[in-house]
Amino acid sequence: MEKNDEVPPLEEAAGNTPPEPVDQALAVLAEEKAVADDTQTLLLDAILSFDRMVCFAQAARAEVIDKLRQWTDATAEAGLPLTARGRRDTEWSPQKAAHEGLVAELAALLKLPSGVARNLMFESDLLQHRLPATRDALRRGDISYRHAEVVMENAVSLPPEAWKAFEDEALTNSETLTVPQLRRKAVKVREFTHPESIAIRHQKALADRNFWVSPGRDGMGYLEMTLSNEDAAAIADRVESLAKNLKVHDETRTLAQLRTDAATDLLLKGVTETGLGAGVRASVFVTVPVLTLLGQSEEPGTLEGFGPIDAETARRLAGTATSFTRILVHPETGAVLSFGRTKYKVPDDLKNWLRLRDGTCRAVGCNRRAADCDIDHTIAWEHGGETVFSNLSSLCRPSHRVKHETGWSVVQGEDGTLNWTSPAGRHYATHPETRIRPTIPLTEPTLTTKPLTYADPWSIPATNSKDCPF
Repeated sequence: MEKNDEVPPLEEAAGNTPPEPVDQALAVLAEEKAVADDTQTLLLDAILSFDRMVCFAQAARAEVIDKLRQWTDATAEAGLPLTARGRRDTEWSPQKAAHEGLVAELAALLKLPSGVARNLMFESDLLQHRLPATRDALRRGDISYRHAEVVMENAVSLPPEAWKAFEDEALTNSETLTVPQLRRKAVKVREFTHPESIAIRHQKALADRNFWVSPGRDGMGYLEMTLSNEDAAAIADRVESLAKNLKVHDETRTLAQLRTDAATDLLLKGVTETGLGAGVRASVFVTVPVLTLLGQSEEPGTLEGFGPIDAETARRLAGTATSFTRILVHPETGAVLSFGRTKYKVPDDLKNWLRLRDGTCRAVGCNRRAADCDIDHTIAWEHGGETVFSNLSSLCRPSHRVKHETGWSVVQGEDGTLNWTSPAGRHYATHPETRIRPTIPLTEPTLTTKPLTYADPWSIPATNSKDCPF
């Protein structure tokens, strides 16, 4: 469906009947027609229309809640009596009493906890008066309320004068992003929009580091930590490496269970049950602007999977930490200039370039780390595809199977954009996380392999868990 930039006024929406796609789909279902060629399209259009209606209704609700808040404030300021009269000797001002009374009224009306109702009033004010582009995107159905919440929660952590610049950048192409993808983007945009140095903010935040345990159901519990991104990234990658080393052919535990067991063993014993301890190193990418590395700029670096880090931390990790792979980028364009590597085997370096470029799985809506994905030939080798940078992308194993086992198809653009077509004929695009062009020779004969002759690619014995046979 084409995007409609017109935002209908609230008064018109009140009497709107369901849009035409909804009527058509409901008619198909009501008449119990045999499955026709266009039935799938009608039903998909109906789902999208209903979803847009939900988004519009949530935007309209925010507008009405804010109107109610304004009316309540105006009534209190005018000294007019309210329906519910409080004690004359209360310490609350008329405005405070009116506001708290409205929170209680809204909570009871919508069956919400008072804290949630209070936050809903605050968000309604933000959408109506401070983040108008987010409000309009929600009313059009370009984003959901959960997307809007991501924009709001990041915006309010900025000084008000930075809100518009942040909102404009965060909402660019937001209609193509899932909530986790928008959250990753919003965090990055916030860091580069914030007028205060990330180094100063990091030191303040570091003082709030914490560790706590909370009980769960069925004899289980939750262990949580708040710590620096660099430590969190190294810990996560270390646990992942340990878990994969434990995943031998006769291991019955899932990877999730192995991660938990490995982390538990490390905390309680210092090593895992197989003795794997300090011998396993984490490997995380840290991207550093070249002028930052030279000490001529304080532009933040980026930690793979976590986002921006202050310049001092970026320089330290790039210069001394063996657990991190240094990536240098151009100070103006952001293009990759150098890929720190100690290995000369081209296929391994090629995987690293793809991991850096893609960031996450390149399937529509997937947010799994590229480091944990297969390397897929966009055009399969047996169909003439080459093992070159422009024909490869990161796909997690489930998405990889969907590409090869279902009617989904994909074409890769020169800039690394993947243009997907679903079995229903709908088009979606996913974009690389980093602007990058390889400088290593990716077309040398050493990259090519024998054409596949297997009938079932999933039965091919893999020599590497990250290598898929196509």
